[in-house]
This record gives sequence, structure tokens and C-alpha cells, in this order.
Amino acid sequence: VSDASGCSMIALLHTGAAKFHQNLLPRTRQAVCSLLSPGVLKGYDSIVSRKLASHGFGASMAAMSSFPPQRYHYFLVLDFEATCDKPQIHPQEIIEFPILKLNGRTMEIESTFHMYVQPVVHPQLTPFCTELTGIIQGMVDGQPSLQQVLERVDEWMAKEGLLDPSVKSIFVTCGDWDLKVMLPGQCQYLGLPVADYFKQWINLKKAYSFAMGSWPKNGLLDMNKGLNLQHIGRPHSGIDDCKNIANIMKTLAHRGFIFKQTSKPF
Repeated sequence: VSDASGCSMIALLHTGAAKFHQNLLPRTRQAVCSLLSPGVLKGYDSIVSRKLASHGFGASMAAMSSFPPQRYHYFLVLDFEATCDKPQIHPQEIIEFPILKLNGRTMEIESTFHMYVQPVVHPQLTPFCTELTGIIQGMVDGQPSLQQVLERVDEWMAKEGLLDPSVKSIFVTCGDWDLKVMLPGQCQYLGLPVADYFKQWINLKKAYSFAMGSWPKNGLLDMNKGLNLQHIGRPHSGIDDCKNIANIMKTLAHRGFIFKQTSKPF
């Protein structure tokens, strides 16, 4: 295969990607590329990228062909912060409730839900809690109760089209604590129902260990280090932790990892 004809073949694959089976596209491209010289390949990418951009394909086409498709349309990245002290107080109550809606095709953040929550059993935050999370008393005073926040989560899910039965989405957490322990435990204490969409999730620690072959003992810090990523924001800020989770997921997806549910069905 000559370099010229090879480039034409790859360009055809890219411009016809919408009609080409997504699982076959990367493998076919790789096979053709193996026949070309490095010099031609280097110039090829910029030429085809400009051509695609001129036809309105741009980043979406690049994202489609750069990593295999995920099983879910959307990933809902969640990371609670809760009341805490040493020794631990009981019951713990959620005080920060952030969710990032991550597009499963592009792995980019499309929407954000973020609210602080008024604790009712222990309404006064401890100095330990403020030092750990960065959440001060004024950030939770006068905020909605957990019941009200859960109602707003449901409204946000509906507005984002996530309650449509044809849309596949799943929550992602760093560990099992958020959705296995914290939310169901507080809902039980308050006599609140737990929505079905909170009953299945992906534990990022397990996903990372499957992808990288090592367990991230120190959670996000170890995962960022293992992937050579800069940590975003401050540790134990719920919204910042969500951004780190999203960044780690995007990196693993670009390496070809397919995310699967890790929680057991309730």
C-alpha cells in the first residue's frame, strides 16, 4: 500500500465513521496505519482534523474514534461530604451533595448539580469537620433539608432527561460508602425512601484496580498519581472530588477501559 492510497483509506474511514461500526473503526484504522511511514502519519492527523472540522465534525468525531464506546449514555459522578468528628458522631448527615453529569461518548461534563444541606440532628459543624471538608457553618445554615435536596435531585434528573427509560445512566463514586452506607443510612434514620437510581453504581476504586492492576489505597490521590494527573482543588471538597473522579474516568476511557457496574443489586 502506498502512503498516498493509505492516507486516502484512513480519511475515508474517518469521514464515513457514522456509517462504520464503531468497534471496527479503531482496529481497521490501526491496520492501515501500520502500513504507512511515520512521516506521513504525522502529517495525516492534522490534515484530516482540518477537513473534518470544515464539515462540522470537530471534537465529537475525534472523541468517537479515540476510544471504544461505553455501556452507558451518562455517568453521574457523586461524592458526599458529611458531618464528622473524632471520635465519629452518629448519625452522620450529608452536608454537601454534588453530581456531575458526564457524557459517556465524549467523557466531558455536561451539567452540574451542587447543593449544601442543613444537618438537623447535629446542626453545628465540628472544627474537625470544617478543617477536613472546608465547609463552614454559614455554608449549611438555612440550606434545604436532605428531603428537599433529594426532591431537587429528582427534578434535575428529569430536566436532564436521565429518567427516560431509554437513557442508560449510572452513578460513579470513589468507594462504596456514599451509596451503600451514607445515603441509605440517613434516609432510613429520617424515614425517607431511596430512589431506585441510587441503588446501582460504579466504585471508581474497583474500576481503577481492574484497569491498572493495583488497588488505590489512598483513593483519588493514588489514582491521580498512577495516571500522572494533577489533583484538582482540595481533598474532601465534594465538588472538587467529583471533578477528580471525572478526570480519572476520562483518562481511563481514553486508554480503552470500559466501565461496568460494580455494586451488587439491592
